[in-house]
Amino acid sequence: MDKILVIGAGGQLGTELVSALQLLHGRENVVASDIRPESEVKMDGTYICLDVLDEQALHEAVIKHEISQVYHLAAVLSARGESHPLFAWDLNMKSLLHVLELGRIGRIKKIFWPSSIAVFGPDTPKENTPQYTRMNPTTVYGISKLAGERWCDYYYRKYGVDVRSVRYPGLIGYKSLPGGGTTDYAVDIFYQAVQGRPFSCFLQAGTRLPMMYMEDAVNATLKLMQADPSRLSVRSSYNLAGISFSPDEIYAEIKTHFPEFAISYQPDYRQAIADSWPSGIDDTVAQNDWDWQPHFDLARMTSEIIGHLTEQFQRA
Repeated sequence: MDKILVIGAGGQLGTELVSALQLLHGRENVVASDIRPESEVKMDGTYICLDVLDEQALHEAVIKHEISQVYHLAAVLSARGESHPLFAWDLNMKSLLHVLELGRIGRIKKIFWPSSIAVFGPDTPKENTPQYTRMNPTTVYGISKLAGERWCDYYYRKYGVDVRSVRYPGLIGYKSLPGGGTTDYAVDIFYQAVQGRPFSCFLQAGTRLPMMYMEDAVNATLKLMQADPSRLSVRSSYNLAGISFSPDEIYAEIKTHFPEFAISYQPDYRQAIADSWPSGIDDTVAQNDWDWQPHFDLARMTSEIIGHLTEQFQRA
């Protein structure tokens, strides 16, 4: 059985991916890691405090725990990256190269690394953005993700490293708070609604963006990693589509559950970032290569998140 290391396990995606990997591979075969101490992360199973920029510490962890697969999720996201661009580049780029080098020297045999719709730019086709198109990202996050895609493809073609990736849209879950992304409003809006508070949105009402419920994102990740490598035609990063909606559309859906819920719009610097991204993604290549299909639409996702959060706050 493969031993798996999840880097950046304390984040929004990592929290749920670790649980799914434990169910799939066995709790004893998954090692979660993050730069924060264990007391702050509160994660079941094996956990180590790890700075992925410390290449020696990463190598030692891989050897000690006999790791054969790495899910590398650590990154500075789009909005936060604009406040600290040099650090964002350093973390996003160096950490990926540290992991890819483990694959090159044969220490690990399979790598997952997430890219993002942030690789696209203002001259990218807005509707049904194809797998291969103009990119030109305008944020340091998008620039680092586009560079990372090229490094992944390079290490696969030059060294045979089995690295796999998807371009996540905005991810929406209920188990942890968001971590500094431009699509974070679509997580926070549920927390405010369930607690009976009005919501102030940092994007304009009609800003339509690609999104995805966390359960679909986790399922896509596992499905790609389990796919027959001979079927994979993309080693940079696959387009991945789920749901596209705008703040006013998710607000309308939430109001079917909470009729008194109120929203206001106060766009900030994140509006320009959102305006540079597509409103819908064509993921035909992922569908054809590894049979990808999402299961959640806006109504089903909204109902599920509200149900879970309501229960969560009632227990608190």
